[in-house]
Amino acid sequence: MIENKNEEVTEKKSLNFIELAVENDIKEGKNGGRVQTRFPPEPNGYLHIGHAKAICMDFGMAERHNGICNLRFDDTNPVKEDTEYVDSIMEDIQWLGFQWKNVYYASDYFQYLWDFAVALIKEGKAYIDEQSAEEIAKQKGTPTEPGINSPYRDRPIDENLELFHKMNSGEIEEGAMVLRAKIDMTHSNMHFRDPIIYRVIKHPHHRTGDAWKAYPMYDFAHGQSDYVEGVTHSLCTLEFEVHRPLYDYFIDELIAVPELATEKNYRPRQMEFNRLNLTYTVMSKRKLLTLVKENLVNNWDDPRMPTICGFRRRGYSPEAIRKFIDMIGYTKYEALNDISLLEAAVREDLNKRATRVSAVLDPVKLIVTNYPEDMVEEMEAINNPEDETAGKHTIQFSRELWMERDDFMEDAPKKFFRMTPGQEVRLKNAYIVKCTGCKKNEAGEVVEVYCEYDPKTKSGMPDSGRKVKGTLHWLSAAHCLPAEVRLYDRLFKVENPGAEQNADFRDLLNPDSLKVITNCFVEKYTAQLPALSYLQFQRIGYFNIDRDSTPDKLIFNRTVGLKDTWSKISNTQK
Repeated sequence: MIENKNEEVTEKKSLNFIELAVENDIKEGKNGGRVQTRFPPEPNGYLHIGHAKAICMDFGMAERHNGICNLRFDDTNPVKEDTEYVDSIMEDIQWLGFQWKNVYYASDYFQYLWDFAVALIKEGKAYIDEQSAEEIAKQKGTPTEPGINSPYRDRPIDENLELFHKMNSGEIEEGAMVLRAKIDMTHSNMHFRDPIIYRVIKHPHHRTGDAWKAYPMYDFAHGQSDYVEGVTHSLCTLEFEVHRPLYDYFIDELIAVPELATEKNYRPRQMEFNRLNLTYTVMSKRKLLTLVKENLVNNWDDPRMPTICGFRRRGYSPEAIRKFIDMIGYTKYEALNDISLLEAAVREDLNKRATRVSAVLDPVKLIVTNYPEDMVEEMEAINNPEDETAGKHTIQFSRELWMERDDFMEDAPKKFFRMTPGQEVRLKNAYIVKCTGCKKNEAGEVVEVYCEYDPKTKSGMPDSGRKVKGTLHWLSAAHCLPAEVRLYDRLFKVENPGAEQNADFRDLLNPDSLKVITNCFVEKYTAQLPALSYLQFQRIGYFNIDRDSTPDKLIFNRTVGLKDTWSKISNTQK
């Protein structure tokens, strides 16, 4: 199902099921009323907006209950991990407005986890399996058929210990052996059918180097890390719901080891919520990495990407993203959220914070024929009518202006309230003008539009009672700057690219997701503003200043249009 179709953004007041559960735990005095969460990303890529939902839950829950949230990197697979991703994750969390109490790594607990694995082997609860991954998978059975015991399941304890140490010494090749927990090959939950808890990876770790060759699996490392850190509520997405019994099983086994248990009466509580899925988007890290590596986008922070750094570069505010996540809420069922709701949240937020400026993306010369050639006036422009504290800036008015080509029509229909011969319009912050005609080139294209102004109609003068139906934006040709404008659109041309089972996701990319316009003009004022400033190009849309922009080469990214045009297109197609 698809949730919401561009509804008005409103405050969410009711508590979700996780908030209710946490409040109930506090009332019952569990963990001494303490609330501690953690955000545990794997540093194998850049965070996307789906991670933002988890961030808001983990950090937000701790904030609301005067608790703490730690950042813990799940760095148990050195092949895919890098410090570049660690740095980007930290930057994204802080940009969203959150701050962790402590930074931990799963690698901090490698020795602790190793000791726990050794304890399981000594108790006869883990064994070394030399079968291939394919053989192990085949013997696990199906949800309706029990698994088959490994031929190595009853290997002697001393032999298991010796081989486990060889796995870490470098004597064993990758894939040749794994350590499996000995639980129950007939269990109804297939995760209990002797899960793999250690494998050999001969690749330098970004923190521990070559110190380890045997690495713990996620299911073995995650719950134990929560326990060591004192996490009270381990919040994760729904795909981990079936892992929860195994999570609890390993913690119970850990608590039974006297030298490793820190507190026998304490156990973290895992709860699951739905993931964030968006229309016209993919959230798979593998697919996002493919887009980057195959140069189908311009790196992880390409404004078309659903990454947090991509949204930041495109001009989304952290407040808008948090507002959107608050709107869609947390449930126990998966849903596909309409990206129009995210864009509506962005529009609402930027309307309150974006500086209004004029820009002309498809320019045609407008000449005010009765305006003095050597005269220039300073006009006041309000930075943001929604914010009285935002102030004003000045814009110059002169005889020769730039206007949008679409704002002129020589033979216009009756309800065309823009520039057309014989009709009056107001030039915003300036005068009422009357169109007198145009000039065309040999190809029949309009190259100049002519008008006359009424000096008694300057903005701010006493109202003469004269009304016009159209107000147009403009720029003084001699007092503006050239600019490059990048018009970003949705990355995929189909609503749910993840559901297209028989198609290569690359073939579903929207060929019009980026249009670069190089012959634009903007106010000089924009050259004074810092990168990533939030702007509204009046009558066009919301934009921001790209990080690569310089005073000598201004570059702007379209964040979102003033109105939702995709919903209209989608509804028409349906």
